[in-house]
Amino acid sequence: MHPRLPILDDYPLASLNTFRIPARARHYLRVSNAAELDAVRGNPALSGLPRLVLGGGSNMLFTRDFDGIVLHMTGLGKEVLGEQDGKLLVRAQAGENWHAFVQWTLAQGFGGLENLSLIPGTVGAAPIQNVGAYGTETRDTFHSLTAYDLASGETRTLDAAACRFGYRDSIFKHAQGSTLVVLDVTFALPLDWTPNLRYAELANAVEAAGLTSPTPREIGQTVEAIRRRKLPDPAEIGNAGSFFKNPVVSGEQCAQLLAQYPALVHHAQPDGSEKLAAGWLIDQCGWKGKALGAAGVYPKQALVLVNLGDATGQDVVRLARAIQADVAARYGVALEPEPVFI
Repeated sequence: MHPRLPILDDYPLASLNTFRIPARARHYLRVSNAAELDAVRGNPALSGLPRLVLGGGSNMLFTRDFDGIVLHMTGLGKEVLGEQDGKLLVRAQAGENWHAFVQWTLAQGFGGLENLSLIPGTVGAAPIQNVGAYGTETRDTFHSLTAYDLASGETRTLDAAACRFGYRDSIFKHAQGSTLVVLDVTFALPLDWTPNLRYAELANAVEAAGLTSPTPREIGQTVEAIRRRKLPDPAEIGNAGSFFKNPVVSGEQCAQLLAQYPALVHHAQPDGSEKLAAGWLIDQCGWKGKALGAAGVYPKQALVLVNLGDATGQDVVRLARAIQADVAARYGVALEPEPVFI
């Protein structure tokens, strides 16, 4: 017996995306468990419609209304599962707020997620994007997740290998994982914790604060302070955080760019490639603090595009395309957006 589905029609989505872009969904459903997804799959009126799985709306840009059903993952709950192989396993449901979950782990003295403090979004979205910041990515502490397959109706458990994590990437962003809906995520946090201070800005901030033996919570608080200083609060200014991925180029191309632009910000990768700082490239092209209509570039961080009040998705796209064109023309580097365009 399928549960009754409290589906809402012609539903406004402006409050459900951090860009605060106005858009509407043909149908909308809050989802907290696999049984509700099973009911959607088994409903003839819904099964053939386009589906959009929504978490915190912090990594998407609505460019139009969505003529299908939005499945808003709202399941809550978190728990400590116990120890395994020198790790502490903790699990959270997909609808849990990511930062609140990180804070919950730190309040109990659990380290591992502190560098990912204050990232907007939900727990369920973290592995999809393989969110990362300050030298840490989701995959570094990931154990497994439970997902519902809208194609087969099966509930599956995926480990890190099955998720195929990459830089801001995972199987969920490709055809093989496009029908999978994350229900919960389990993390393996180190019992023998040491701070990850590989990221120079974080290491310098910890040193400046006089934290000679910082705790996980102190690292988390330091990360929060850095992010609050540099990035706009989505509750005050509509944005989706970093709008472009940091481009990865060959070592040869990086050397050629350095010969012409000695101040180029770059980070060597294990495979010999180089990751460039997209924010630096955009800033050098003169875009920081500039605007095109109602969409602009945040004055304190060129990597962040913002809604200046009444921007549409197309306004943001127009600004992004102009930035991409300038960076490509000057540096020969292609910038790839992080948010999903709907």
